[in-house]
Amino acid sequence: MEYCLVVLGYLIGSIPFGLVLGKCLGIDIRRAGSGNIGATNVNRLLGKKMGAITLLADAGKAVLPMLAAARLLGNDPQAQLWVAATGGAAFLGHLYPLYLKFKGGKGVATALGIFFYIQPLALAICILIFVAVVRIWGYVSLGSLTAALMMPALVFYLDGPGHKAYLALLIAALIWLKHADNLRRLINHQENSIRRKAGNGPETGEEGEENDE
Repeated sequence: MEYCLVVLGYLIGSIPFGLVLGKCLGIDIRRAGSGNIGATNVNRLLGKKMGAITLLADAGKAVLPMLAAARLLGNDPQAQLWVAATGGAAFLGHLYPLYLKFKGGKGVATALGIFFYIQPLALAICILIFVAVVRIWGYVSLGSLTAALMMPALVFYLDGPGHKAYLALLIAALIWLKHADNLRRLINHQENSIRRKAGNGPETGEEGEENDE
């Protein structure tokens, strides 16, 4: 049953809720805005309400499989290991969805759901870090990368070594991998700042792609 839970987590994580919502409203979000299937592009194309729904759905598709695994495994001594594996599988599903030929999003919203489940205090601290970084430097991608970098350390500090810390480390590494282009632009001072967007008028599709989460 444990392996079935992991596979189910991946399949649920692969569901592209942003794309589904866009299709229901007659828009293929892969062909507009940044082309990303995440909540940011949905918000840009379909409005704040649809963006918020996508954010919650992308977070929930990791939390629900983890809750189901914890419930079904009960007092199994390896339960926490399989719960973490199920959450990790859901995260991989969002990044590399089976239904979209393994071309998915950057994983920030799904990571939020997992971190909310495994260590809400660490998540709250990372959200504050994200807000502070974006407010000071104006780069959403830098905020995401910084928060992702801090999360494993916070989980390790609050819970010690274990399945939660290893899961947080895996997620952080994959978020950095998916943000490789953003990191390159940050190093080369080519990443677009949200302040620059605000000063230059409407956001373009290209800018959205660079900062899309």
